[in-house]
Amino acid sequence: MKTYEVRTYGCQMNVHDSERLSGLLEDAGYVRAPEGTGEGEADVVVFNTCAVRENADNRLYGNLGRLAPMKAARPGMQIAVGGCLAQKDRDTIVTKAPWVDVVFGTHNIGKLPVLLERARIQQEAQVEIAESLEAFPSTLPTRRESAYAAWVSISVGCNNTCTFCIVPALRGKEKDRRPGDILAEVEALVAEGVSEITLLGQNVNAYGSDIGDREAFSKLLRACGKVEGLERVRFTSPHPRDFTDDVIAAMAETPNVMPQLHMPLQSGSDRVLKAMRRSYRQERFLGIIEKVRAAIPHAAISTDIIVGFPGETEEDFEQTMHTVREARFANAFTFQYSKRPGTPAAEMDGQIPKEVVQERYMRLVALQEEISWEENKKQVGRTLEVMVAEGEGRKDGATHRLSGRAPDNRLVHFTKPDVEVRPGDVVTVEITYAAPHHLLAEGPTPATAVRRTRAGDAWEKRTAAAAAKPAGVMLGL
Repeated sequence: MKTYEVRTYGCQMNVHDSERLSGLLEDAGYVRAPEGTGEGEADVVVFNTCAVRENADNRLYGNLGRLAPMKAARPGMQIAVGGCLAQKDRDTIVTKAPWVDVVFGTHNIGKLPVLLERARIQQEAQVEIAESLEAFPSTLPTRRESAYAAWVSISVGCNNTCTFCIVPALRGKEKDRRPGDILAEVEALVAEGVSEITLLGQNVNAYGSDIGDREAFSKLLRACGKVEGLERVRFTSPHPRDFTDDVIAAMAETPNVMPQLHMPLQSGSDRVLKAMRRSYRQERFLGIIEKVRAAIPHAAISTDIIVGFPGETEEDFEQTMHTVREARFANAFTFQYSKRPGTPAAEMDGQIPKEVVQERYMRLVALQEEISWEENKKQVGRTLEVMVAEGEGRKDGATHRLSGRAPDNRLVHFTKPDVEVRPGDVVTVEITYAAPHHLLAEGPTPATAVRRTRAGDAWEKRTAAAAAKPAGVMLGL
């Protein structure tokens, strides 16, 4: 049986697409390469690429270059490149890396097995890029990475025209799924043992614009609250423009919608926001934060920020710093502006020197680290329900801890209880220490309760099934 490996770069949408790619390949008879398989040893290597960052191209071609001699030494090995960079570069990929067998785009991931077979038979590269969505990804087979948590895509594409972003050009206009189809998938996942879902969309709270219902997203959140057995609902990433009061009310009034919000700021300067073509200003953004905290006092709010957008002055940057101080984010994903060919911002005057961007970036990171630590210290002494996760704590083996996520998505490491605890189970702990990026619950008896769940049962069943597979056909869990 032929083995495969999928390498994923970029956003949560790409992670979810990779689950679809894995499902498609397994449906076609491939098996995932066992954990520990060396580079270039899988029969099929798939790169699911991202085009957001400036070094995305270099990273891809560097990886492809390393695989070239391995492929030459292994007749029958195949390499496929998909995702946003493939959608953008198309024929350029096989020109620069002629040993690539398949190039496919964001709209036709379902064609991967057919294209691999065609390339094998015809002994030449297959490049197929669709200009619009051929099938909503949810209709494709899926090999989900987690037995207890799942992504659920509610829309694809984006109708915004942010001047720094190339994604709308590669993912297309927003296309919404029917609410009934979304809820049917959620219910099916819960029946399989999943207890946490994350609703996905390029602009998730714009959901409904394609089906003509401005309150469709809040209605969807409330409908998820009625799914028996679904313990946690999250969503990412919303846009401030579409963050309306009915969404805040739905979050506050639906018990299984978690007290967490990730809402990209990008800049605190009104002048820069206008140049970015972001349809809100600092006052509007902070007003949303204030409303969310009034309705959900313990909400943890995170964000994305770009430093060094073309034309950003020191005064503009100080407005970003001011907004960060006022918003008091639990954490922030901060990025140095990256010029992307094909975006309006790449052609703008006033490109900021690298050293200036770096200096501002370091100041922003230092401020956010300070705020994150202060906000996390407020959690000390609180009792939290933590859903145990797999792979979240890299040092858990050495420290005899387990790790998981609190309702507000904060990462918690806790002393391993005497009783068996499985990923997907829920442990009640008292927080004893806070660091900027995680919380600790340590001591002789940090866990006051352990609740075994259907999600833990699902993880146990899946792990046992994987262990029973013959050698070479492991699922790589």
